[in-house]
Amino acid sequence: MKAALAAAFTFALLAGTANAETPLEWVQLGTRVHGFFGGFIPAGIRIGLDAQKRLKAEPRGLSVVYYQGVKAPCPCIVDGVMLATQASPGQGTVSVAAAKAPAGALAVIAVRNRKTGEGLRYTVGDDWLPKMLAWNKLEPEKRFEAPMAAENMYSVEADSRP
Repeated sequence: MKAALAAAFTFALLAGTANAETPLEWVQLGTRVHGFFGGFIPAGIRIGLDAQKRLKAEPRGLSVVYYQGVKAPCPCIVDGVMLATQASPGQGTVSVAAAKAPAGALAVIAVRNRKTGEGLRYTVGDDWLPKMLAWNKLEPEKRFEAPMAAENMYSVEADSRP
């Protein structure tokens, strides 16, 4: 599965679409790479874009470790982070941890600048699960816009762990 995901992501990069900027382009890229553009994908895109900005990283300049919460139906958020940052399992810069996120967390995403070592830890609370699932009922472009406008969707803190 990881190899197929890496291949699909690499294809998207080679197709020149990884720098998507409009909601429609993000929807098309997410659908092509993930197979469905549900509410979890744009949540990950938002986190990935935020991390890239805060850590002052170029595309492919971040490494990501994703911890799935017990209540999370899938680790789809990490696919959105991959799209935004251009990190990938094939490059060894994305991994889904075997360990679960702590109680009360839907997801924890540890992001590190590969050059500087500076890191951030994003936490999405379990209370966001019903909201993200509800976004799936919206039209695809609205699914992109909803998490981009959502207040307090995640918390972020410095992560000094290696």
